[in-house]
Amino acid sequence: MYEIAKRTGLGAVLLMIIPILVWVSGWQWHPENGAGWWRGMFWVTQTVTSPWGAVTSALLLGWFLWCLRFRLKPALGLACILGATLLIGQGLKTVIKDQVQEPRPYVLWLEDQFSIDDRAFYSLPRKARSQWVKKELQDERQIPPWLRRHWQHDTGFAFPSGHTIFAASWALLALGLLWPRRHFTSVALIMAWAVAVMCSRMILGMHWPRDLVMGTVLSWLMITLACWLVQRWVGPLTPKPDEARDIKTRA
Repeated sequence: MYEIAKRTGLGAVLLMIIPILVWVSGWQWHPENGAGWWRGMFWVTQTVTSPWGAVTSALLLGWFLWCLRFRLKPALGLACILGATLLIGQGLKTVIKDQVQEPRPYVLWLEDQFSIDDRAFYSLPRKARSQWVKKELQDERQIPPWLRRHWQHDTGFAFPSGHTIFAASWALLALGLLWPRRHFTSVALIMAWAVAVMCSRMILGMHWPRDLVMGTVLSWLMITLACWLVQRWVGPLTPKPDEARDIKTRA
């Protein structure tokens, strides 16, 4: 358990570096004139947004199963543990959001630009919030049409970041499950993707840095437990000596 927590904990620290730096800088979201590269960040964030998040999960789960080479029964056990972990994370996120009720960065920007208080905005039903954003921003030139639609789609609260919980969970799972089997390239790519997803949430005005930090902490707690359960019920994370030689030879 200690080795798992140490490995995933280091990964969590790496994921939090950029959000913490942005946090201490006193960052506030505002639109920029040269925002063409935002579209790339939008497509990154879409890999987690429904329904594409389900596709991403299926692809990553398939890759994990291929890398780990578990037999059918352990593979099903692994799939169940990973699926339950991701669902619990999203459920926990929803509960905390409803309790904390933190406005999104773009909502506070709208408050500065238009005559609505953020508390009044969030007192509206979700459908009414979406309609308000659509109506008020239809002639707004600073905000690209695709970003307006993204805002309309997600008018909920900010803290913590569900996208971060999703992406960080997969990244930490890669560290917990794939790193011991020397799939270093896969771990690096999944970690880079998770960092990109987290950055996209700030760039698009959806989350504050603290939302990302809290999402990462929650992910670390859940994934550490999930990896321990995999090791206890499914199979060892560290390959046996003869298997390790085979992995090293393939690498």
